[in-house]
Amino acid sequence: MDATAQAHLVRDGEASPAELIDAAIERIERLNPELNAVIHERFERAREEARGELPDGPFRGVPMLLKDLHAYQEGEPIHEGTAFLKALDYRATHDTEVVRRYRAAGFVFVGRTNTPEFGILPTTEPAVYGPTRNPWDKERSPGGSSGGAASAVASGMVTAAHASDGGGSIRIPAAHCGLVGLKPSRARVSSAPDFGDVMGGLTTELAVTRSVRDAAAFLDAIHGPAPGDPYAVPPPARPFLDEVGADAGHLRIGVLTRPPGGQFEAHPACVAAAQDAAKLLAELGHHVDEDAPDGLDDPDYIPQFLVRWTSGVLWNLKYWAAEIGREIEPGDVEPLTWALAELGRSHTGADFLRAVEHAQLLSRRGAQWWEDGHDLLLTPTTAEPAPLIGEHDAPADNPLMPIVRATPFAVFTAGFNTTGQPAISLPLGQTEDGLPVGVQLVAAFGREDLLLRVAAQIEEARPWRTLD
Repeated sequence: MDATAQAHLVRDGEASPAELIDAAIERIERLNPELNAVIHERFERAREEARGELPDGPFRGVPMLLKDLHAYQEGEPIHEGTAFLKALDYRATHDTEVVRRYRAAGFVFVGRTNTPEFGILPTTEPAVYGPTRNPWDKERSPGGSSGGAASAVASGMVTAAHASDGGGSIRIPAAHCGLVGLKPSRARVSSAPDFGDVMGGLTTELAVTRSVRDAAAFLDAIHGPAPGDPYAVPPPARPFLDEVGADAGHLRIGVLTRPPGGQFEAHPACVAAAQDAAKLLAELGHHVDEDAPDGLDDPDYIPQFLVRWTSGVLWNLKYWAAEIGREIEPGDVEPLTWALAELGRSHTGADFLRAVEHAQLLSRRGAQWWEDGHDLLLTPTTAEPAPLIGEHDAPADNPLMPIVRATPFAVFTAGFNTTGQPAISLPLGQTEDGLPVGVQLVAAFGREDLLLRVAAQIEEARPWRTLD
């Protein structure tokens, strides 16, 4: 079942919210000891809420998990993969807007999911909570930074879970775990009340889901600006859920299977999945050609991205230092986090503004490709399938090595955090060993409607396999 189907059970009187919550808790208790996807349980509070008065939203009584990053829930732990916040048993003093809107939609939160420290890596192996395992192969990572969320959904603990994305952190775990991962356009989902645009608009939030219709309905539940947001994306013409099953027309779709920058080759299974998806789209009546925005190969992209990103890591340390009332020391965080923050300290304000300007110019170059006649871009989601647990460990003499290892996993995704465009990962391929492989579709800024129409068309034509 997806979350929409569970909501139908409640609405039709075939199941109560309490029954759904109890069933989710039973599955978490049974599966989580091996997978380590859920790090904070909220079982008794969830049971109380399910037996009380719930908001009459579209997902009334459906169990959900929140990622332990950004999504603050009043009175509940928020540790963001860090030892120092865990040691303090730090708890949020208020709800973020995303949490408030999910609650208003009727969801009942049963816990929080594991994430790498500050969401930095595309794997979920924080030193303080230990690695989350991929239910398709427990020796492998579910990806990151929403790896706990993806592992929980893929294993069937819950039907969908909150996730966030600053360089691929929704799409990468979706690809590794056989799920749907939609990254909305910049500013489609508000970061209120604490933030305006994290790291200059690199990050956004939504979920990992089992179906396209859930991705659409979740976006309907939480999209839209909050008072005081620095900017907003144009509103949709109609509910996103109305796009599921709507006529997609005959679109022009470009295909890119070579990793931007040309530093390495993509895994054959990842290339094959994208090529197979291209063939399917052509069979569905779309015009498919091997073309892509030239800006993706800009040699200055990675250096300028890292200026913004390492500045963001340093900002994280300063933010939490202000929250807890003391400076963050090297021993408070993992060696990689401290090394990235040290790089952040090496940048001037002018360096940061130059990096923002470069990102804006790159976004204009990319947007022109869509303006000149293409509707969508098709790529592999990642250049490699799910890695083994431990592949991102840092050697003592090189704390930055995990970032080098991370590159193949974010090479197709991170550019669209820079441009702010919506992108979705669909589980359309697999390796010879049966590991899921994702395919990414990217639309012009603000065109989630088009992504959802085509994704739903693909889902109907080529239903994906889920774990039993």
